[in-house]
Amino acid sequence: METSAFFVAGLIVALIAVFTVVRAVRIVPQARARNVERLGRYHRTLKPGLSLVIPYIDRVHPVIDLREQVVSFKPQPVITEDNLVVEIDTVLYFQVTDPRAAFYEIANFLQAVEQLTVTTLRNVVGSMDLEKTLTSRDTINSQLRGVLDEATGKWGLRVNRVEIKAIDPPQSIKDAMQKQMRAERDKRAAILGAEGQRQSQILTAEGDKQAAVLRAEGNRTAAILQAEGQSRAIDEVFQAVHRNDPDPKLLAYQYLQMLPQLAQGPGSTFWVIPSEMTAALQGVTRAFSEVLPQSPATREKPSDDMAAQAADDAAQAAEAAAAALADAARADRGV
Repeated sequence: METSAFFVAGLIVALIAVFTVVRAVRIVPQARARNVERLGRYHRTLKPGLSLVIPYIDRVHPVIDLREQVVSFKPQPVITEDNLVVEIDTVLYFQVTDPRAAFYEIANFLQAVEQLTVTTLRNVVGSMDLEKTLTSRDTINSQLRGVLDEATGKWGLRVNRVEIKAIDPPQSIKDAMQKQMRAERDKRAAILGAEGQRQSQILTAEGDKQAAVLRAEGNRTAAILQAEGQSRAIDEVFQAVHRNDPDPKLLAYQYLQMLPQLAQGPGSTFWVIPSEMTAALQGVTRAFSEVLPQSPATREKPSDDMAAQAADDAAQAAEAAAAALADAARADRGV
């Protein structure tokens, strides 16, 4: 009986000893920390690794994470300077630098950081209108970070970044903004279309101008070349006439040959017979009625055939003149 009592007592003592040893040995993971109180007063902070404490005298508090943490706060209603309510969603990046201050200087540092973020955000956004709020996220982030870093320094925290995740204006403002953006896009499209049409018209006008200038230069060059050609042709004819020295009889005969061609022109609705025609007829008649100069061989043997040939030529010339007169008369009656 006594043996059993001693055995039970020894077993209890062994269990208490084991439990005491277990409570005396504490292992802290990397990037973690634990605060130790001795008899209700802060004693030290356990760092990563193996540490020993006095059981039943030292009290070890829960683990504090020393890594950088990310906290996303729910959207908060904020009133802008132009009295519009917007929902702003923020994200906070912070890190515990002093486990003792984070545990003893503030009861709940996450709740404190959230409330401080909301109040600072309302203060910053309250001095901006809606348009400036939507386009000044960097300014809001920097101001929030400065205020939070200054306030949380004594709490053993370091605020690394504060980001505005979303800014949601009211639905009516969203609809108005969409209409405004659509109107701006339509305006830019109309301006670009007008600019393109204007540029196209300018280029077309410049092309027409250059084409007209080139055509005018071509016509001028062609006219100059044609005039030069006509001038050279007239000069050649004039030189040939002077070199051959034609007599008036030949010129009168050529004049009579041109009369039918003048009468046949498409614009000859009214034709006047010049007064020189009588003289031309007389000259032709004399030319073919007179005896041509004879060569020595002809003078030796005069022939009646030559006289007959001259008479026939004179008759043909008279007939040509009569035909020219008849053509002129028909052209006159056709008017």
